[in-house]
Amino acid sequence: MMKTTWWKEAIVYQIYPRSFLDTTGNGFGDLNGITSKLDYLKSLGVDVLWLSPIFQSPDDDNGYDISDYRNIMEKFGFMDDFDRMLKAAHDRGLKIILDLVVNHTSDEHKWFKESKNSSNNYYRDYYFWRKDKPSNWLSFFGGDAWEYDSKTKAYYLHLFSKKQPDLNWENEQVRKEVYDMMHFWLKKGVDGFRMDVIPMISKFLDFPDMDRNDFMNAINNLYTNGPRLHEFLREMNEQVLSKYDVMSMGEGIGIAAHQGLLYTDELRRELQMVYHFDHMALDWGDNGKFDPKSWKLTEFKHVFRSWYRELGDKGWITLFLDNHDFPRMVSRFGNDKEYRVESAKLLITLLMTLRGTPCIYQGSEIGMTNVQFDSLDDYKDIEIKNKVKEWRAQGRNMEELKFIVHKIARDNARTPLQWNKDMHSGFSKAENIWIDSNPNFTQINVESALENPNSIWYYYKKIISLRKMHKTLVYGNFEEFMSNSEDVYVYRRWDEKGNYLITLNFTNHPQFIDTIPEFEKSTLLIGNYSGSMDNKWALRPWEARVFYLNRFG
Repeated sequence: MMKTTWWKEAIVYQIYPRSFLDTTGNGFGDLNGITSKLDYLKSLGVDVLWLSPIFQSPDDDNGYDISDYRNIMEKFGFMDDFDRMLKAAHDRGLKIILDLVVNHTSDEHKWFKESKNSSNNYYRDYYFWRKDKPSNWLSFFGGDAWEYDSKTKAYYLHLFSKKQPDLNWENEQVRKEVYDMMHFWLKKGVDGFRMDVIPMISKFLDFPDMDRNDFMNAINNLYTNGPRLHEFLREMNEQVLSKYDVMSMGEGIGIAAHQGLLYTDELRRELQMVYHFDHMALDWGDNGKFDPKSWKLTEFKHVFRSWYRELGDKGWITLFLDNHDFPRMVSRFGNDKEYRVESAKLLITLLMTLRGTPCIYQGSEIGMTNVQFDSLDDYKDIEIKNKVKEWRAQGRNMEELKFIVHKIARDNARTPLQWNKDMHSGFSKAENIWIDSNPNFTQINVESALENPNSIWYYYKKIISLRKMHKTLVYGNFEEFMSNSEDVYVYRRWDEKGNYLITLNFTNHPQFIDTIPEFEKSTLLIGNYSGSMDNKWALRPWEARVFYLNRFG
């Protein structure tokens, strides 16, 4: 029997603070902006707010390069602003979880600055320093993962930017520092952590060479799931997480379905849930996201089926289709043109009717889309900037790169939340903002959505409420129909409390689904088209329906 708990039933909403709302006029979102919109978030029906990093940082990788884990980045505000936000959220029954970024720090963190001073400095072993380059590893952001430092004539490891040196978790004192920092925030009343690239904290210390033509293989077999990883996670749980009733959500890069229980089986006492990337890499080639390929609905369905089977009743996942690291979900998995509204509603129907904890990314509730800036120089992400330099240096076709970037850039999801039709989409009154708004904000914005009872926003609110009313959609069993179809996704969720059928058309054309006899006399609970339904087995383009069977057939 599956254990029930609040964090399985919760709806998470991810806030990217720098793009949420600017109240100071500096062109940069802030904590007070979040506080001012808590009633908006509460009315949507979400329960947990995950904040991307708000800590002191030189901002090389949008705050994922932390120089002080116990202070707030000045652009976001001050600790008093955080405390006020946290109390205001708790007063409304909302929980706050923070981004725990402990695979690496900023090179401007005091630990790393000390470690660079000499080869026998106390902090030297907080990072991976080697006299000779030990491997041919590549950074996620391009170039070598080993950076030479002339002062001590040695190389240090950085799997991301060279300003993000990897922490050495083999050092017991490093782990103690991390646990002490976690206690600091949890004692303040924070309700848990989303753990950035957590499968990377244990390294294969022989640093075996990678195949530079197969970056995905390096991620899955060299950069993640190191030999002491689960030892470290159990220690973190014992030393910190087990002492509080909080959420622990691991970013599951490099985790395959058959490894899911190693992280989330409750008996192992490591993490409560992970969110995997299997469906998010379906359109990546061997060389990663900049080597795009087409994806199939059968592959997409296979991912969710596999994770359900592997975890069974023992493990748990976070359900998501976009976040700050991926393109907008309606542009990637839906149709952001003529069927933007319908496909946005279909995708949230999927998330709200599968087993796992759904996570909504800011702006998805109004169907925000990819941005497609005219110039590559308009993109702010370090990953894109480095790729542009690399392609220009190699004399490659920049129009080809622009086409790829329009599809896969992380900045697609990082443009400001579109509040209204005012300047900068109502995000800021500053003349210049940190990244330009998507020009379609005059058509797609919160204000317009709240004025339209048939908007994506109100559909989100309804289906969130539906999931909370029908716990079978949280905990129930899963059975798939028409699994070989490239057009429709059809499945049921059931347990002793109810029996539900979900039918989803992932195409621009009408589709017919196989009759499922026991649901002939079922009731339609929610659908993304208004008006009466002529035939429950016929779906209009991008149509989503959820049926309830009042009796078991």
